[in-house]
Amino acid sequence: MTAGFDLSQEMETFARGENFHAQTFLGAHPAAKAGYVFRVWAPKAQQIWLVGEFNDWQEDLPMKLGDHGIWSVVAPNAKHGQMYKFKVKQHDGRIVYKIDPFAFRFEERPNDASIIYDIPEYKWHDGLWRGRHKRSNYFERPMNIYEIHPGSWKSHADGTLYTIGDLTKELIPYLKKMNYTHVEFMPLMEHPLGASWGYQLIGYFAVSSAYGTPEEFQAFVDACHKENIGVIVDWVPGHFCINDDTLPYYDGTPTFEYEDPDRAKNIGWGSQNFDLGKPEVQSFLLSSAFFWIEKFHLDGLRVDAVSNMIYLDYDEGPWKPNIYGGNRNLEGWHFLRKLNKEVKFAHPKVVLIAEESSAGTKVTGMLEEDSLGFDYKWNMGWMNDVLNFYQMDPLFRGDHLDMLTFSWMYRLSENYILPLSHDEVVHGKKSLLHKMWGGDRYKQFAQLRNLLTYQITHPGKKLLFMGGEFGQFIEWRYYEGLTWDSLDDELNKKMQHFTAKLNEFYREHRALWELEDKEESLEVIDANNKTVTILSFIRHGKRKKDFLVVVMNLTTIEQQNFEIGVPYPGSYREVWNTEMEEFGGTWTKHNPLAKTKEKVFKNYDQVLSLTVPALGVVILKPEDVNLRYVNKKYLESKKAKKVKAKAVTKKQKQQAKGGKGRQEKRLEK
Repeated sequence: MTAGFDLSQEMETFARGENFHAQTFLGAHPAAKAGYVFRVWAPKAQQIWLVGEFNDWQEDLPMKLGDHGIWSVVAPNAKHGQMYKFKVKQHDGRIVYKIDPFAFRFEERPNDASIIYDIPEYKWHDGLWRGRHKRSNYFERPMNIYEIHPGSWKSHADGTLYTIGDLTKELIPYLKKMNYTHVEFMPLMEHPLGASWGYQLIGYFAVSSAYGTPEEFQAFVDACHKENIGVIVDWVPGHFCINDDTLPYYDGTPTFEYEDPDRAKNIGWGSQNFDLGKPEVQSFLLSSAFFWIEKFHLDGLRVDAVSNMIYLDYDEGPWKPNIYGGNRNLEGWHFLRKLNKEVKFAHPKVVLIAEESSAGTKVTGMLEEDSLGFDYKWNMGWMNDVLNFYQMDPLFRGDHLDMLTFSWMYRLSENYILPLSHDEVVHGKKSLLHKMWGGDRYKQFAQLRNLLTYQITHPGKKLLFMGGEFGQFIEWRYYEGLTWDSLDDELNKKMQHFTAKLNEFYREHRALWELEDKEESLEVIDANNKTVTILSFIRHGKRKKDFLVVVMNLTTIEQQNFEIGVPYPGSYREVWNTEMEEFGGTWTKHNPLAKTKEKVFKNYDQVLSLTVPALGVVILKPEDVNLRYVNKKYLESKKAKKVKAKAVTKKQKQQAKGGKGRQEKRLEK
């Protein structure tokens, strides 16, 4: 304990839901003279004994109940590295051996005893990284995330999976080679079942023993930061593992879970839901969040299953409306706002991401806007729409372009991350490559290149699950490494090279990330070309000359002498073509420099002509254009839109006024 540590004050703030470092006094800590002092929160237990290797698992260390439901005892013979559990005589007299909820270390699964563990002070070398990020605005910076499951990225020759130490040696160079800005881990916290992928947690303060030690993960993050790579970790504050010897009904009564059994039980996931309104549970979860951010210098947390936390009817089974008659989980809503408020106050540059699938609650933005306060939200709608589109026969895609463009309509309603995540390549959903229409491998790779280019050029941050970058054909399996031997195939090898170059292209072009939360970031050229099924749009940066013209061919027919409108007269150079031979296509050279001519095309009076490869995407960049040129047709169109919008607003106001009048008359009656 540090000097000036006030235990009674710590316990009092824990009971109020205002302690964000509860792991500093709950759990196992060195005692003043010798051994360790153990503390655990179990307010309604009849008795608790500390048992472990230091007392041959005997009942000679009864714990004493103190203030705020916290039990404590000193074990003078306890030593670092020894195993222990709490033997709990629960409220009804039942005896259960329980883990320490605040343990920093656990036995390797399938065993789950807690381990006395002092995490040594780590000497960090990431001051330059942290200083630079304090001065930057991550909304205006590139964010391209490589999502991985740490236990199945790679395996050794003998079949054993990689640990964090192995990942430090091999994953970081790979991230650098592939030009990713961030890596995101599926949960690293202790969990007893590998098949849960880490989403059924028992140890909210412990790195999973299957992956490595806390010190190894600190070294991993430090090494990432030295290579200018950010680190994000998935965190699960909504529900927890149902195993009887872990958190459920800890003292024999609802302790970490809700009192209402319907709310406590998560039927769909076979787990227990945290009581997010209970102050002690808030202290527990907020302390866990702060622990991972501060102990490991994380750059972000992705909060899992937010919908389950904010809607009472999200799960299967019966549910009761809230006090206002609605389906909002008021405790969950307030807890998430509190989480974002407290984390942002202490660590304003830590990115907080919500995995949330509904549109009924404002998730990102300022708390004053009545939002949950997250920085980003996964755009699940975009993910589902585009994947369904690319599985469609190209003959019918022309009538369904809105599946690609609908997200343009709501892109500014939240701050989005565009995910192609682990959830979409498992449980029979097929890998990304296998989802692509047709049985022809060449066309499947062409479409995968097309899809990834659309993800990169669509406003929003990016996330791709491991294996997608080189076109793994089989689904992801949590118990074995990716099929790295498929890189012996030329198409897979070229796909990997393509993704690396695409990521580099993204980082180098400010138009793809500098203004993405602004209206002017995206300019639509043609979103309704059903005849040839070509989608075209412009991405803008802050500088007037910093823009890219994106032309996507979504069919198997090459389009020669294809015309599109552009904002300025002059010449445009092709800077990206997904069908280049080096990427697995057939093109050996780029389109020639394209020069505009005067001609009306939708809202433009300048057009250029180019060849758009079958199932390919071409990106053009202005080389020598007249930026002072005034596109009168475009301005007229813009003015017409403003007049129309103004008329609609006026009509809405009149309707609202009329509605108010009718309501007042009804009240008078």
